[in-house]
Amino acid sequence: MPPPPTDISAARWTDFLHPRYWLTWCGFGAMRVLSALPLSVIWLLGSALGELFYYLHGPRRRIVNRNLESCLPELGRRERARLVKQNFRATAQAMLDTGIAWWASKSRLRRLVQCIGREHYDQALATGRPVILLAPHFIALDMGGLYLTTEGRSIISMYKRPKNRLLHVFIAQRRERFGATKMVESRAGMKQVVRALRRGEVFYYLPDQNPGRKNTVFVPFFGIPAATLTALGRLARITNALVVPCISRQRPRGKGYEVIFKPALEDFPSGDDLTDAVRMNEAIEQAVRENPDQYFWMHKRFRTRPIGEPGFYD
Repeated sequence: MPPPPTDISAARWTDFLHPRYWLTWCGFGAMRVLSALPLSVIWLLGSALGELFYYLHGPRRRIVNRNLESCLPELGRRERARLVKQNFRATAQAMLDTGIAWWASKSRLRRLVQCIGREHYDQALATGRPVILLAPHFIALDMGGLYLTTEGRSIISMYKRPKNRLLHVFIAQRRERFGATKMVESRAGMKQVVRALRRGEVFYYLPDQNPGRKNTVFVPFFGIPAATLTALGRLARITNALVVPCISRQRPRGKGYEVIFKPALEDFPSGDDLTDAVRMNEAIEQAVRENPDQYFWMHKRFRTRPIGEPGFYD
């Protein structure tokens, strides 16, 4: 059987009948079933699954604990341990929520998601300038992004292509299913994003995972030097865009989700890439401090170190 095409628009589901994809298909089937359940039931299942992961996945637990210990040193040991467990439960619920993000109708998404601070987003759009939504990696990130696409406004976002070709095609098509979203691979560069912003499309920007050393600077994140992309300041400068922080979070006990908009960053960009990277990290840090249990602490954010420094997670 020839390999399936890499172009999403050219892919057919019959290209993915090889046994190597059967397990992935089973996973999609399970998520499809879960998507039909009430959110309160998914919350209960996620809490139980998160508790199980907490005890069974020691390496990931140590990553979360290391991140929290370093970023929020003011927490006592018991408080930090409780926060680690909360983060595992919330992350497990987010995994089970994926089916809702992928299959829920527009009307269901609108019922489940509540906007807070929407006036900040509307004010930015009303200026007529391009808008960049600064969307840190909170665990309800996909749900917030999908909700915004139900409004009909064109949105562009970037993603890192998974190795599994079926997963690559499926995720992109599910995220683009309302017709307002365009997914661009991160390796394609920023030219498409610049053109989209100049056309008036909104850029849903996720900048806060470890990017390696290419096109990065080391600036503080919770006081720790972190490899940080400088693209946000340059994009805002090139396109004259406003940058509006946008945080997606789960509401307690399966009661839905919130998309929280903050005021557009003032005096941004500054014209200096280093200063703008610091400012971006400060905005993300403020959002994390307000919702510490919902951030993606399982990621090795500080894996890339300045030359000569020991490994952060060793």
